[in-house]
This record gives sequence, structure tokens and C-alpha cells, in this order.
Amino acid sequence: MKTYHCLATAVMCSALALGACSSTRLGGPPVRSANAAPIVEAPPVEAVPSGPVEATPLPPVAGAPLATDPMAPPAGGTDIAGLPPAPPPPTVAVLTPTAAPAPSSRTAMVGNWSAQTSGGSCRIQLSSSPALDLYRASATGCSNQDLSRVNAWDYRDGEVYLYQTGGAVAARLRGSSASLSGVLSKSGAPLSLAR
Repeated sequence: MKTYHCLATAVMCSALALGACSSTRLGGPPVRSANAAPIVEAPPVEAVPSGPVEATPLPPVAGAPLATDPMAPPAGGTDIAGLPPAPPPPTVAVLTPTAAPAPSSRTAMVGNWSAQTSGGSCRIQLSSSPALDLYRASATGCSNQDLSRVNAWDYRDGEVYLYQTGGAVAARLRGSSASLSGVLSKSGAPLSLAR
């Protein structure tokens, strides 16, 4: 019985709501209560003319100093918050290296070099022709076994790497595009290259 009463109430509320909406939707006059305020139409809005927009700078704040540089701090020894001005940035000292600077590119290393080791001298050529992920190199007249098998080279982080057949590093050298010095990897013997 209780369910029937709730269902009847819901149906009746729905019918009233639909009846109120249907008179408006079907073009009939809107249903209003006797206490409702009269409907007042808003006056038409006037269109704003369009045209170019001009910008002008705002006048300075009264009492504030004029700054010619927009990045310059305000005059008077204090900033806007009333704190003393920040100290000037520290100066950076530029050190001049005493050794020859490292070459800036791989191409500066390409060419013929005269190699000098404790076992004698020989010729090494560093080519710009690629060999997988390295570059081709060749050694001529080297009595040192490590240097005689050099067939590739690379330049990384300011160092020249000489590689043997099989991919082992034969030597690492540093210097300039005119002279390099370093050591042989296996023996640790000094090695120098010059143009």
C-alpha cells in the first residue's frame, strides 16, 4: 500500500511538471503565478566601434625616480622593498692556460704525423675516411708492435685515441693540432706525435 502511494505521488508530480512545461513548449503563454514579478525586457546593447588600438605608456608614479634603463634598479640606495641594493656581481678571472689548448675538432687532427717512442720513430697517418664508428689510420715503419698495428683513430673529449686491429686502444694523446703527447696503453711508454 505504501509503494502504491509513493508511485501515485511521483506520477502526479511528473504530470504537473510536464503540464507546466508543455504550455511553454507548444507556443502557449508561459504559466506564471500571481505573485511573480512582471517580465521586463532589457534595453538593446549598443555595438562598440572597432578600430586600431593605440598603446601609450602610463605616467610615472608620483615621487618615484625616473629610470632610463628598465632593468636599472631604482635610485636612492634602496630597492622597492626598502632593502639596501644588492652587491655588484663578482668578477670572473680568466685564466690563460700555459699548455697548448686542446684542438677544437677532429678535422684539426687529420694528416701525417711523425711518431716518436723510446724504440724509435715512424710515420702515422690519421685519415678523415670513416671506418665503422671510427676513422681510418695507418702506421709506416714503426718498430713498436703496438704502433705498427694501428688502423683506426678517434677524437673524444680533447684526446686522440689510436686503435689497433681488433679494437684495442694502442695509445691516448693530448695536445694541439701541431703536436700531441701521451702514452702507449700496454707498456705505458711515452709517445709523441708532431707534424
